[in-house]
Amino acid sequence: MTQPLVSVVMPVRNEERYIERCLYSIASQDYPRELIEVIVIDGRSDDRTREIVTRFAHESTLDLRLLDNPRRRPAAAMNIGIDAARGGVILRVDGHAALAPDYVRCCVAALEAQDADCAGGVLESEGDTYMGEAIALAMSSRFGVGGAAFRVGGAGPADTVAFGAYRRDVFERIGRFAEDIDRGEDDEFNYRLRDAGGLIVLVPEARVRYTVRSDLPSLWRQYFGYGRAKVEVLRRHPAQVQARQLAPAALVAALGYFGVSAMLGRTGGLKALAGAYALFVSSASLVLAFRHGWQRLPLLPAVFACLHVSYGLGFFAGVLGLARSRARSARSGAREGRETP
Repeated sequence: MTQPLVSVVMPVRNEERYIERCLYSIASQDYPRELIEVIVIDGRSDDRTREIVTRFAHESTLDLRLLDNPRRRPAAAMNIGIDAARGGVILRVDGHAALAPDYVRCCVAALEAQDADCAGGVLESEGDTYMGEAIALAMSSRFGVGGAAFRVGGAGPADTVAFGAYRRDVFERIGRFAEDIDRGEDDEFNYRLRDAGGLIVLVPEARVRYTVRSDLPSLWRQYFGYGRAKVEVLRRHPAQVQARQLAPAALVAALGYFGVSAMLGRTGGLKALAGAYALFVSSASLVLAFRHGWQRLPLLPAVFACLHVSYGLGFFAGVLGLARSRARSARSGAREGRETP
């Protein structure tokens, strides 16, 4: 069987801390070196990212190109990279990631063996600070992220993957990444592929290390953005809605409802909800600490709460944004109707 050329497309911005590690992991693949090209699309970094990539390109035998992304968003970077790619397989990789040496080979083999349209591996979240280690644990647990298979492990058909290898004809069949969605472009594209009858598979042997955010404010901004983007993603692909995607919003709604009730003197509901949530958080934190080390136990409850509440609030921000957009469209349509003779 002839092995395909694999185009590794990397959307990056301000990744000077991790980009060299990522490039080394690609250069260390056991897939034939001559069948890998790397396209780094930089969103106008203001750190040393471009300098590091340029130096690596000069010093390595890897086929590496650096392109510019004036829009700075990952979806725009992906589309620039896809247009420039020559490979029959296109693999997305982020600058925070480090691929296991057999990642490319395992994904390409799965595409062929399972006649899949996309294959991706399992994330092994890791932190580079004390808080980051606690965040990584929470983001690898079902209670933290709702059972997303590429985070907590699994195999076979999946609804989405993080760093997927796609057959090139996928982009010819369903189009490119949606540039009007920020932080949810991967999910939107993968849901669109599934809606079109495509098969996405999770390959448990393919592993990728991913460095998570190092503090709670950064995690909050990340998951608030995920929640806000999810509203538009699910609006476009309602068949892909799952209960776990709505759970954080339900938690925030319940907290809001019982919080208002408490201000009116009815505190029973808020106490019951807070007690139940505290019990779940404590149980999940104890399980993780027992398995991975008690030193992170004090931080885990705060990390879980940050994940759930920020995502839930972001979801409602997305609902509000969608409502405003529809209201503007309705007003614009009404004005055009009045102006039409």
